[in-house]
Amino acid sequence: MNKSRIAILIDGGFFLKRLAHLVPEQKRDTPEKVVACIRNMCRNHIQRLTGTGDPKNTNGHKGDQKNWIQHVYRIFFYDAHPYDGKAHHPLDNRQIDFGKSEVARFRTTLFELLRKERKLALRLGKVSRDHDWIINPALTKKLLRTRQHLDVLQSIEQARQENANGDGSITLHLSPSDAENLVKLYDFWQAMDSKSVTLGLRQKGVDMRIGVDIASITLKRQADTIVLVAGDSDFVPASKLARREGLEFILDPMWQQINDDLFEHIDGLQSGLPRPNDKTSAASDS
Repeated sequence: MNKSRIAILIDGGFFLKRLAHLVPEQKRDTPEKVVACIRNMCRNHIQRLTGTGDPKNTNGHKGDQKNWIQHVYRIFFYDAHPYDGKAHHPLDNRQIDFGKSEVARFRTTLFELLRKERKLALRLGKVSRDHDWIINPALTKKLLRTRQHLDVLQSIEQARQENANGDGSITLHLSPSDAENLVKLYDFWQAMDSKSVTLGLRQKGVDMRIGVDIASITLKRQADTIVLVAGDSDFVPASKLARREGLEFILDPMWQQINDDLFEHIDGLQSGLPRPNDKTSAASDS
């Protein structure tokens, strides 16, 4: 298995999200450290698949532990150019230039560093504005529950109408429960901050590029094994093609649970980074 060629395909957006659950912040807070995490993950995969990570390996290939890159056909990293548009934040009441945001600067620097990595190809889609600002789904449920407080607000409106010809002052007679509901409504809106809403941005072209590359690698026989770092089932059609053509297809969901029916479309489940809260395990098969 020492002459095997291995292609590693990494869904960048998924990787960065999962990295936050697997690696302490101080080890991923700069683009340079993220690149080191990517390199370590890939090395762990290669050494696990080829057996070169075993110091007791006696296959005659001295130095394979350091020269793991020789088994790599190519490492593909898929992501999207940062959104560079502008939008007015509905809560902060300010204009945001997304192209100058910290996220955009971080991603741009990361891409520049990845372009310099050996045997790594960067595949970039784009991010477009799909819809307007939306409230965080977890907060949406709470917001809908505030509908039960409308009766209290209606009593305020009735008091205002009854005093329409008066001096403008309103006297309210609220029950303890009504007063409590108003406080809850006030507390909810006071807790809303800039992170409570997000602009409806959508990444485009990434999944298509992953599928095309899997098909190309398969049909051109450029690799014997494909390792896909991803977390959804969009890869299934491409995986079927690769396996029908005789390639080994390994999935790395970075310790995220996958549906049981996905197992029939892969040849193995392997993680290249340690299990959460387990610093000693570099990879694990399932």
